[in-house]
Amino acid sequence: MSYLPTEAAPPRKRYDAFSMALHWITAFCVIFLFASAHIWEALERGTPLRKGLQSLHISFGILLGAVMVVRLVWRISAAFSPSRKLEKVPMPGAFRLAAHATHGVLYILLLTQATLGFLFRWAQGEPFWFFNLFEVPDVFNIDPTLRHTLAMLHNNVAWALILLAGAHAAAALLHHYVLRDGTLRRMLPACKGNSR
Repeated sequence: MSYLPTEAAPPRKRYDAFSMALHWITAFCVIFLFASAHIWEALERGTPLRKGLQSLHISFGILLGAVMVVRLVWRISAAFSPSRKLEKVPMPGAFRLAAHATHGVLYILLLTQATLGFLFRWAQGEPFWFFNLFEVPDVFNIDPTLRHTLAMLHNNVAWALILLAGAHAAAALLHHYVLRDGTLRRMLPACKGNSR
């Protein structure tokens, strides 16, 4: 009995649905976290609106941290999953290198920012909650004298993150409207009847 070799599936034209969901949840969290931090600065201290916004900021920050850990694991696992292999978009080597570098730095900044957020809250010595579902325990007992340094670092990384994310978004629009190479469509759901 002879067996025909199985034909490898062609590379995907788009990311899988789970990767897309993680990407857009990350984008929403980054925009909300940056905006909310600047909005509450304009609000009077101690008001329910300010406290509520800060509470949401913390909860979305925890969500972002969890999503980034999942994204990292999912991205690494893609190397071992032929069904998730993406078709390469033709582009100059310098563009490809810049894209990989930008993604790498974005991952580092996102993970750093989430970590700084946790450390800052623990340094404040106040309990904080995830959408009022459960309290996040203080597992490291951070020195309260570090809270100002951690707050400054958290703010600086936020600005670096929003600037790089803005450049990432601008590059995606450049690919879509000027280069017309399908890069942006890879992260958007497919039209009916063309799921790959």
